Amino acid sequence: MTALGDLAPTLIAVGLLMAVAAAVLAGSRVPHAAAPAFAILRGAAQLAAVSLILGAVIASAGWVAVALAVMFGVAAMTAARRLGWGWRHLARVGGSMAAGIAVSLLIVFATGSIDFTPRYALAVGGIVIGNSMAIAALAGRRFNEAVIDRWDEVEGWLALGASPRQATRDMARGAVYSALIPSIDQTKTTGLVTLPGAFVGAIFGGLSPLEAGRFQIMVLASIMAAGSVTAMLLISLLAPVRVRPGRLL
Repeated sequence: MTALGDLAPTLIAVGLLMAVAAAVLAGSRVPHAAAPAFAILRGAAQLAAVSLILGAVIASAGWVAVALAVMFGVAAMTAARRLGWGWRHLARVGGSMAAGIAVSLLIVFATGSIDFTPRYALAVGGIVIGNSMAIAALAGRRFNEAVIDRWDEVEGWLALGASPRQATRDMARGAVYSALIPSIDQTKTTGLVTLPGAFVGAIFGGLSPLEAGRFQIMVLASIMAAGSVTAMLLISLLAPVRVRPGRLL
């Protein structure tokens, strides 16, 4: 058990980093300037709770499945809230994420590239779920912004007899690609700009650098596949727009 005194440097550093983020945003009058600080506090509390729980369930396939289901539910609701809360949005986001995640994990474990054990299922599944959530939220918001900004163009296409899906086709394609840009850049610069957490964690866990690299590239490929399917399906469901949407908060 880590002594409270050993945590003091971490607590001080986290507090200072929170203060920097809040001060910079507040000084520039950015909306919701305290949001990053609250996110850090919430994340710290959740990590503390999860660390205690996972220590007891990591070897149990049943409990790992429950943990992944909870992660997925929270992720789907979080992404849906970013698009304007509603049961229809939750169904669209959840269905799109489920399809992307299922395809990705099925390939990873069915091919034997990563052993299908509770430990690896939780690790890879959690990473893919988290990234799919972010991609779904980005794709939906980018599409919403593009439709609003180019509404005159959409109305023009509709007036010419185009279907709602055809009228927003270019915006839909752009939104999907925009949502994938962070993941694409992360993958392209891995090893040159950053050492991803899965890679570092695998090394700390005792794997050789070669094995850690193999694990990391599988994780990155899983994120790209799951994110592509998620974004494409979600935007295909959002694309038929008949009235100008409101801006998302």
